[in-house]
Amino acid sequence: MLKRILQLFFLIAGGTIGYLYFPDLLGIWNVGEPEWLYPYIGMTLGAIIFFIISYWLADYVVDFLKVTEEKLVKAPVQDLLFGSLGLIVGLIVAFLVNFYLQDIRITVVSEVLPLFVSLILGYLGFQVGFKRRNEFVNLISVQKKDPKGKDGKEVATQDDASIRPKILDTSVIIDGRIADICDTKFLEGTIVIPHFVLEELQHIADSSDVLKRNRGRRGLDILNRLQKDSLVEVQIYEGDFEEIQEVDSKLVKLTKLLDGVLVTNDYNLNKVSEFQNVTVLNINDLANAVKPIVLPGEEMDVQVIKAGKEEKQGVAYLDDGTMIVVEDGKNFIGDTIDVIVTSVLQTSAGRMIFAKPKALEKAQ
Repeated sequence: MLKRILQLFFLIAGGTIGYLYFPDLLGIWNVGEPEWLYPYIGMTLGAIIFFIISYWLADYVVDFLKVTEEKLVKAPVQDLLFGSLGLIVGLIVAFLVNFYLQDIRITVVSEVLPLFVSLILGYLGFQVGFKRRNEFVNLISVQKKDPKGKDGKEVATQDDASIRPKILDTSVIIDGRIADICDTKFLEGTIVIPHFVLEELQHIADSSDVLKRNRGRRGLDILNRLQKDSLVEVQIYEGDFEEIQEVDSKLVKLTKLLDGVLVTNDYNLNKVSEFQNVTVLNINDLANAVKPIVLPGEEMDVQVIKAGKEEKQGVAYLDDGTMIVVEDGKNFIGDTIDVIVTSVLQTSAGRMIFAKPKALEKAQ
């Protein structure tokens, strides 16, 4: 259907061009009478020529229009809106500039230059509106506030901009604990899932490596759980930073643009973000912070499951994964025993507890 419409357009355009310019062409050649037939002959020849050309050119135009249509349909509304606004502003500025250029009595300046000015300013307007769209959104966003409190001052609500959006990276999605944290209502604000993180997850889920494929699928399952069952609002950020290749760098830039908080388990990304003054929430730090505090001298029941690195040592674990090194515990492997905490060591990898069997303590 689209091809037929284009062929009809070429037919009309060819006929119009022939009708307008063919008589002037014959006038140059001094063909002679009858001149009243020239426009109709030109219209017929022009329509035939352009119709023949349309058979070769229409397919390319249709393919171009279809590709353009697909890109426009997939583009986020925010990108289209601000890109169009930028284009309109650029064309308005070009019109004002060309208004004065037309008064200059130089053919090149008054007739040719306005075309280039319109193209350049329109292009620049579109690019500025498209690439700075996130900053414009932040600029025009309005903070919602409750009515005045008892002291006459405005009181910020939970919807206030002070509750910053939380941007999730790939590692924290695959980890899975973020879904449980959201269910407990300890995480406020909107959860933002960048589209480039979704693409990385899909790439991992399609990996030929079984372990990577399982991790990627787990991450996608966690996202579905967040979107369907979570008590927090989940949004997909459709934008991208094509000039940046690394996903970690894109996350840092996006967090800055949205004035948000980056949620991650990646140690290196954590340090890089802190260096660039980006607020980071690390799930591992949270897990270490909420582990139960154990003091020297306390008693607990543990099951020794394997031998330690040192001679006669045994190793046990708490429910939260904290490792307990039991002195002289090698002989109790497989048994549940009472132990007495002797010391607690906090390392970058987590908390480690040293203990000794209570039975041996009594024997001494």
